[in-house]
Amino acid sequence: MSAITPAAPRLVLADRVFGRSLVLDVVLVVAGAALTAVLAQVAVPLYPVPITGQTLAVLLVGASLGAARGALALALYALLGIVGLPVFSDFAGGVHVVLGPTGGYIVGFIAAAALVGWLSERAWERQVLKALATFAAGTLVVFAVGLPWLAVALQLDLASTLQGGLWPFLIGGAIKALIAAGLLPLAWWGADRVSARRDASAG
Repeated sequence: MSAITPAAPRLVLADRVFGRSLVLDVVLVVAGAALTAVLAQVAVPLYPVPITGQTLAVLLVGASLGAARGALALALYALLGIVGLPVFSDFAGGVHVVLGPTGGYIVGFIAAAALVGWLSERAWERQVLKALATFAAGTLVVFAVGLPWLAVALQLDLASTLQGGLWPFLIGGAIKALIAAGLLPLAWWGADRVSARRDASAG
């Protein structure tokens, strides 16, 4: 009877560029949380939910790091905000932000990064059309968690919830998905060319 060998981890962009180690995994998770905190400050103020760069960061982090590390990076981001660091949009921090109207979107970031990372581990982010589908799905996950949370927090009916938490953000969400769908295949193309040159030099 042959021994069962564990499956090799699926390759994502961070593994292609940097390799894989426990220390590097920790560094990448922290870097993913930091990137989200930086892009969170790129915002168009709207009530009750501002348009921010957070979702773009979520898509990029999930695709680059994979499901587990991507979700951990966004969970770390949420935790840093909960303990009071000013990492949320408009340099906000504190548990009240997560318990407030926008909290569902922050929780949704974790699930979205996990889904985008899972699809990226299956190479969906390497071709533009599949990448666009991947990032559109991740964006929809954010709304799927954020909208019910918004409705409960503000006691809104369905029409008011969609008006306040969905319709104003569809164009922005589509633009961010398009940006990510352009960046990731380009990044893979660059990583493959660098790797090919390195292999040619070594040979």
